[in-house]
Amino acid sequence: MSAGEFTIEFFEDDDGRSPVEEWMDSDLTDLELAALVSGLEHVLTRRGIDVCKTEWGKQLGEGFFEFRIRHTSAEIEHMFTGASSSRQAGKREKVLLRVFCHAYGTKVVLLLSGYDKAGDPSDKRQQREITLARRRLVEFKERQARERKSQRRGGGDS
Repeated sequence: MSAGEFTIEFFEDDDGRSPVEEWMDSDLTDLELAALVSGLEHVLTRRGIDVCKTEWGKQLGEGFFEFRIRHTSAEIEHMFTGASSSRQAGKREKVLLRVFCHAYGTKVVLLLSGYDKAGDPSDKRQQREITLARRRLVEFKERQARERKSQRRGGGDS
C-alpha cells in the first residue's frame, strides 16, 4: 500500500465480533460483495474522508460519514482503471449499499456498520442504521480512551 492510501479497519465490539465483516459474509450477494470490495479498494482507501467531496460520500458530522456504493464492481473497476471486466457481464442487479465510517489517526478509516439500501430505502431504516453506527463509534472511542488510560497507568508503574 502506498504512503498516500488509507488503511481500512473494521469495528469490533467488546466480544471481538466485527459486525461489518459479518454483514459482508452473510447478507450480501456475490455481486454486492464484489462491488463493496471494489469500492473500498478503488475509492475509500485512496480518498478516505475526502469521499465526502464526491458522489461516493456524505458527511454526517462529528467525524462520521457515509460511504455510498451505487455501481457494480465491473463498473467501478472500469471507472478507475479503464479495464473492462467480463466477470459480471449481463448481470443487471441493482447495487445500493451504505457503509458508515469514521476517519481517525494517521489515515485510518473505521467501518462501523453497513446495509443494503436497495433492500429497504426508507428514511426510517437509514436513521436506524445511523443511530447504530453512532453507538458503535461511541463504544470505539470509549475503548480507545480506556486503552490510553491503561497505557499511561502501566507506563508510570515501572
